[in-house]
Amino acid sequence: QVQLVESGGGLVQPGGSLRLSCAASGFTLDNYAVGWFRQAPGKEREGVLCINNKDDNTRSSDSVKGRFTISRDNAKNTVYLQMNSLSPEDTAVYYCATHKFSLFPITCDMRESSYDYWGQGTQVTVSP
Repeated sequence: QVQLVESGGGLVQPGGSLRLSCAASGFTLDNYAVGWFRQAPGKEREGVLCINNKDDNTRSSDSVKGRFTISRDNAKNTVYLQMNSLSPEDTAVYYCATHKFSLFPITCDMRESSYDYWGQGTQVTVSP
């Protein structure tokens, strides 16, 4: 069964850090480009970061550039989202998703329509 499970969310103070995990089961995550998305209350879901399937290059939204990074641990079949210098504006439910599969190199994008498997999300709350 194909499954993505996010973990690592929680409550953190402004300026703090969190690392989210996206663990895959039923398939090899390294074969896929992966994206992290978030949805704040009352707002549409937005792309945050993504990582290519072949060369592990990444793409970041302007809102998190320089603060968030994405990485893989292939041995653990997991992708991480490291979040630093968090602010209340980062409060949201965070989702990971796998890009539609391709045998060819994919330059990842952050359009929801490009992704077909999604995790259930993990809540991140940034508050004093």
